Amino acid sequence: MACGNRGQDILHGRTCSAAHAVAKLQWEEIVNIKPLLAGALLASTTVVPAMAQANTDIVVVLGEELDLVDPCMATRSNIGRVIMQNISETLTELDVRGDAGLMPRLAESWEDLGDGTWQFKLREGATFSDGSAFDANDVKHSFDRVFSDQLTCESARYFADTDLTFEVLDDATINVTAEPAQPILPLLMSLVTIVPSETPMEFVRDPIGTGPYVMSEWTAGQQIVLDRRDDYWGEQPAVTKATYLFRSEPAVRAGMVAAGEADIAPLITPEVADNRNLDFAYANSETVYLRIDSQDAPTDDIRVRQALNAAIDREAFIGTVLPEGTELAVAITPPTTLGWNPDLTPPAFDPERARQLLAEAQADGVDTSLPIEIIARTGNFANVTEVAEAITQMLTDVGFNASLRMVEVAEHEQFYSKPYPESEGTRLILAQHDNSRGDPVFSMFFKYASEGTQSGVADPELDEMIANASAATGDDRAALWSEVFAYVQEQIVADVLLFHMVGISRVSERLDFTPTIATNAQLQLSEIGFK
Repeated sequence: MACGNRGQDILHGRTCSAAHAVAKLQWEEIVNIKPLLAGALLASTTVVPAMAQANTDIVVVLGEELDLVDPCMATRSNIGRVIMQNISETLTELDVRGDAGLMPRLAESWEDLGDGTWQFKLREGATFSDGSAFDANDVKHSFDRVFSDQLTCESARYFADTDLTFEVLDDATINVTAEPAQPILPLLMSLVTIVPSETPMEFVRDPIGTGPYVMSEWTAGQQIVLDRRDDYWGEQPAVTKATYLFRSEPAVRAGMVAAGEADIAPLITPEVADNRNLDFAYANSETVYLRIDSQDAPTDDIRVRQALNAAIDREAFIGTVLPEGTELAVAITPPTTLGWNPDLTPPAFDPERARQLLAEAQADGVDTSLPIEIIARTGNFANVTEVAEAITQMLTDVGFNASLRMVEVAEHEQFYSKPYPESEGTRLILAQHDNSRGDPVFSMFFKYASEGTQSGVADPELDEMIANASAATGDDRAALWSEVFAYVQEQIVADVLLFHMVGISRVSERLDFTPTIATNAQLQLSEIGFK
């Protein structure tokens, strides 16, 4: 479903041969960006002291720091780049570099027993970093923890309204029953990291996992250090130590790699992607959107939601603050997703229609003067502040009482997931959603179902459509998801879909590593080699 190991091919304009490749970027398209922000970014560059490092140690410089390091939060991208498959592993793993599909990890094999039950045969001989042995009880506890009401774990959201029951047959065998039956349950297993059964029902600061690395240091706001385990059950990775630093400015991150002070800077901006030998562009799995809460006034009126969509000039962002190759979004998932609906088109930029829709709503008694507050997360993606400011101005220009609040990741989560704080008027949440796994089930329930943890929609017909598509298989599944996409956009106007993103990462020439669609959600150190 991705371009496999062909990020460099995309960057240099050669077509990906993988079946699901969705982007081809010319180098000239990446570097020939209108320099609207380049001066400001470069002016903010500061000198960072050089860091001593062994030949097999690496430094990764991220755009935002971590507020949590708990494995059950590893599906959140900024946490996943450190935790996922490095400290903590999953039962299964989706191959996004090649065509291997769903691969074993802590589960060696799995079998559909029928009636919603799958049997997983677990890897024997794997141990956690604290020396304890991995077994089926750890699997059960990890899922109990994810779904515990004592925690708000990110990975729980992907299981929609599916109830899971676990039967431990022996240390190496566990049956998992889904109600309703979930035909892609083994794929869902790739989202839950496994922790020891002794892990408490609270967020931890010292994550213990079966992965090839152990967290040896976390200095909040400064750095995280992972050291390679000598007793890892699998093949030893080439990277012996990874130090994660946090710098908000893309120019600073890119400059650190160029100066040899860091090895990888994920997600730099096109303005600073000026080095053909170091910068890699690739189609990523992120979709940028504004979540609308259709239960609040004035956005409980569909004409107001249509006006929000008509007010935004999406094309103006591409080639300016967003790189060439960025696509206009027509769904919350990227075009690589099962059931992609080719008949959907982005909303047209039509400020006059936006004003007319607001006037019609106001004439019918809708108070269109109520405040609309955009909540955006600093460091969420390259140039997020500039994008948010421009959108706020566009909404203001057509008559919305719009304002912008930029917040850090921990505060953003308070608005992004239920229960939502009350407000006068409504809030639009500017966010990115990642789906690199190819099936809408990883998105549609928690984004759009009435009980979804990040949904602004309450529509019984849509709830039924999502449930039916989730339970279907084969061609029927694809067709039903296609209908869901159309209903969400055309009948409900559930949100303001904006962009399918392109990623640009800077990688040191000493590394043998090519970023892929997975780099937004995780940075697996075992995939990194040295030249």
